[in-house]
Amino acid sequence: MPFDPDLIHRLTGRAELLTPEQMGRADRTSGVPGPVLMEAAGRAVARAVKRRFAPCRVLVLAGPGNNGGDGYVAARLLSQLGWPVRVAALELPRDGSDAAGAARRWHGAMAAFDPVEAACADIVIDAVFGAGLTRPIDGWVAETLQAARRVVAVDVPSGLDGATGAAMGPVTAAELTVTFFRLKPGHLLLPGRDLCGRIELADIGIPPVVLDEIAPNTCANLPSLWSLPVLREDGHKYSRGHVTVVGGASMTGAARLAAEAARRAGAGMVTIAARGAAETYRSGEPGLLVSEAAISSLLEDERRMVWVCGPGLGPDEARTVFPALLAAGRAVVADADVFTAFADDPDALRGAAVLTPHAGEFARVFGAPANRLLAAREAARRTGAVVLLKGADTVIAAPDGPAAINLSAPPWLATAGAGDVLAGAIAGLLAQGMAPWAAAAAGAWLHGRAAELAGPGMIVEDLLPALIRVLAETASLPHP
Repeated sequence: MPFDPDLIHRLTGRAELLTPEQMGRADRTSGVPGPVLMEAAGRAVARAVKRRFAPCRVLVLAGPGNNGGDGYVAARLLSQLGWPVRVAALELPRDGSDAAGAARRWHGAMAAFDPVEAACADIVIDAVFGAGLTRPIDGWVAETLQAARRVVAVDVPSGLDGATGAAMGPVTAAELTVTFFRLKPGHLLLPGRDLCGRIELADIGIPPVVLDEIAPNTCANLPSLWSLPVLREDGHKYSRGHVTVVGGASMTGAARLAAEAARRAGAGMVTIAARGAAETYRSGEPGLLVSEAAISSLLEDERRMVWVCGPGLGPDEARTVFPALLAAGRAVVADADVFTAFADDPDALRGAAVLTPHAGEFARVFGAPANRLLAAREAARRTGAVVLLKGADTVIAAPDGPAAINLSAPPWLATAGAGDVLAGAIAGLLAQGMAPWAAAAAGAWLHGRAAELAGPGMIVEDLLPALIRVLAETASLPHP
């Protein structure tokens, strides 16, 4: 799916993500009869198709369950508008089910469920299987969907795991996916986000109060989840916090980027604790402090509560410095070389405030993350740290369970040094008093939005001035 910043706005006020099981509970406890929900869902699909396409030949591929029932309703409503619609049933719905009732109200043309019919249609509505499917789709279903020229998916493309975003076997990408009440994690986690195309979230009459009982602990990362620090009239540089970035002797640019990001994010003071190359660090921005003092000496200053350790530091230095920071009880944002230094030793990371690995770094310590959401949660639980697993579908997981999936990052954010900026921005927010999970979630959001403002062709230095713009923009939003 091309980057869709408008999805963030479409999710405003609806950030909660429900697993397929939780969505089933929402249906059952909503107090709304099943046929009414099905009629509303099918109507939402028909409306979305009408908004996006001109009238054309439509084939609805209907499965035997509720997903298929939604398809029958959409077929009937589009047909009533004059669209040429046919339905191909994989299997008939079970007698007495809501889907069977929807199927009985379809009096239009039927077609064979096969690739030839799918290839002849201008649009195929994939209403075969919903997000709760737990097995790969069989060859005939996959072949039929693959023959389609343009696909609109009901709930999720058939074969996509709504909980994880994983493709269970061959999954045909949709141009448009229409889902209901709340998104599922699989809509935002890769490859699910790409396979869904444009995602439309429709209200079908389920009252939001059902969320009180379900108590979902996964959300899309929206500004409604956190509040940025509010500057005090009587504030001063020390009240805004002091960030110290440990700087290595060779890859000096990484520490400088992290330090500048901490300053832009609002930290009152930022120091690079230079482990060599001090003159290189001093040649940077004049507002950046540089110290060659020993780490033990710097730790004697209790105001130095927030540290960034890892960017450009080198594994050998990280093995020495990182444990010293933890032993001193400092809030540490651990990145980059920390994960190489402590490969296969996740318990060594216990005590950090925030861990910010990309997938490769995460794999060095915890093993390859087959399920990113589950893996990030387990790593957070084990280490007691907030884990920000970087990627196009960045996951931010807290040790006590809550997690958020970020969707503000455009593809051009994938550039050298961007992770250093993220680590520094998080540290800058921590220094101003934000809790680790909120600081990590806000940092991920600001980081992505800044890249969007910087635009395609961005290099990492462009992120830094863009952070100022996005901080001002986000600070003006209503607080949760």
